[in-house]
Amino acid sequence: MIKPEDLESFAAAGEVALVCGWHYAVAAEWRPHVRSTLGAMYGKRRPTRDVLGVQADLLAQAEEALTFGELAAMHTYWPVARAQLLHLLWHRRLGIDLAQPLTDRSRVVLAGGVS
Repeated sequence: MIKPEDLESFAAAGEVALVCGWHYAVAAEWRPHVRSTLGAMYGKRRPTRDVLGVQADLLAQAEEALTFGELAAMHTYWPVARAQLLHLLWHRRLGIDLAQPLTDRSRVVLAGGVS
């Protein structure tokens, strides 16, 4: 799907990514589950108050590479924890693997961390 005149640009971008230690891929379209995952996170994009202080706990617990469901269930107010997880994912303070659908079994890591 890449036009011949664009091959050099894509190759250059791939080389830059390699030098920077980044993963690089050219995607023709999103996998079907990515839209719903991004939609769930997009709903939590706006600034939010963390009245119950859940975010600090979630960030600390994410160092243990727990799943989305495990992180949420660790809190008394688990619905609030789930909303805060989506907020932290949208703002790239936490990360998930978008190659898989977002479920309670999705591994959550600190942004920039390794899983």
